[in-house]
Amino acid sequence: MTQSNADNKLTSLVQELQGFAFTQQGSMTILRVVGYGLLVLAVFDVVEILTPPSFMNPVWEFQTLGGLVEHVPVPLIGMALVFYGEMYARNKREILILKGLSWLTLVFAIIFILLVPLGIIDSVRINKQTTAQIGIISEQQVSKAEQLEKNLNAATPQQIENFLKSRGQSLQDTSPEQAKSQLLTQVGKAEAEIKTKAETTESSQKLALLKSSVKWNLGALVSGTIFFMFWRLTSWARS
Repeated sequence: MTQSNADNKLTSLVQELQGFAFTQQGSMTILRVVGYGLLVLAVFDVVEILTPPSFMNPVWEFQTLGGLVEHVPVPLIGMALVFYGEMYARNKREILILKGLSWLTLVFAIIFILLVPLGIIDSVRINKQTTAQIGIISEQQVSKAEQLEKNLNAATPQQIENFLKSRGQSLQDTSPEQAKSQLLTQVGKAEAEIKTKAETTESSQKLALLKSSVKWNLGALVSGTIFFMFWRLTSWARS
């Protein structure tokens, strides 16, 4: 192989690399534009999630945590696309933007990590509120059933007959005492059903709350960790 052939091959290789670099720059620009667009969309999501605010309300705080965690993939992908290529083909204005975004990832990391204990506290508060509400409703219904049971026990045969008529029923072939016994049995069953339903509702709501709490709190922890890694790996943007 002559020196001339070697030079020609080297020149051809350099041209191919330059062409590849130019095409990569175009693709890189597209990815970065998409990244900035995703970050803008993420801002819209955050505004929607936080509006209207209701701080100190455990239900709102817990749902806000869930909303932020559910939408966090958008800013994470946006950040990854914006930082792609590091300092290659950047102007001075974009370098300042990247510096701000790099510090913003640290802010997001701190916020998401702090949301974890808040989410746990809100889960406990919501569980207590839910249990109390179910208990109050159950007690009211049981109290009504017990009062009806007392009234039936003290009712006269004529009152039993009037009570059945008010419900569109009649004694037919049964005596007032038999009708009273049947009604008391029905009331007892209804009272037991109320207690069973309350226990089932409380159990199902506790399970649903636990699942959401685990998912969202772990999601917040993972998100905070990723944002912190972004901050560490983008030190070039802050220098």
